[in-house]
Amino acid sequence: MSSRLPIALRRSSLKRHVAGAAAAAAVLAVAGAGGAWATGETTGAGASNAEAAWDQVASIRGAAERLGRLHRARGAKAAYELIENCYKTHSLASSYGEGFESCIAQDYLETRTLIQVYSRMPPETLEKLGVPSPQMLADSMGQRVAAAFGQYSKSQAYADNVKKLVDQHGLPVFLAIVFPEAVRDLRDREAKEKKQPQ
Repeated sequence: MSSRLPIALRRSSLKRHVAGAAAAAAVLAVAGAGGAWATGETTGAGASNAEAAWDQVASIRGAAERLGRLHRARGAKAAYELIENCYKTHSLASSYGEGFESCIAQDYLETRTLIQVYSRMPPETLEKLGVPSPQMLADSMGQRVAAAFGQYSKSQAYADNVKKLVDQHGLPVFLAIVFPEAVRDLRDREAKEKKQPQ
């Protein structure tokens, strides 16, 4: 892939600071952070799951679960190592497939979450920890994802549909595994708000 993954993340430093930012990351499930994926294609036609020969929702949920369990057990560095190896392996295929799409989904989930966590930390803290800025994370992920879709000439509409599916079906699974307490608190808060009379 054209942009290296941020392997320089240090697990011990990240764990200390992620705990305090877990609630912020859980807000991702509601707020919907993250920009559009650019493939270089300008086709505006809507993409559907019919373009894929597999169950994209099930595949994305599975990719989110595998990544979430790894991130929870071994941290962001191990998650990015998995993603980097995934891209290396699946980019060798002659055609776009489910495994390669899982790499993209996992890259987006991990990077999006770290962007949200890191954006709540002062730049001096990020520098001290030796981790990339949220902008650097977003830029490098954007380049990787654009290169991934571009390698197999996938349309912008297809890329946008994948992003939508990851946001809807992968992100809740990933956050529930990585930040279960924050997700539970958010759900409790939402339930209380629904019960209150208008």
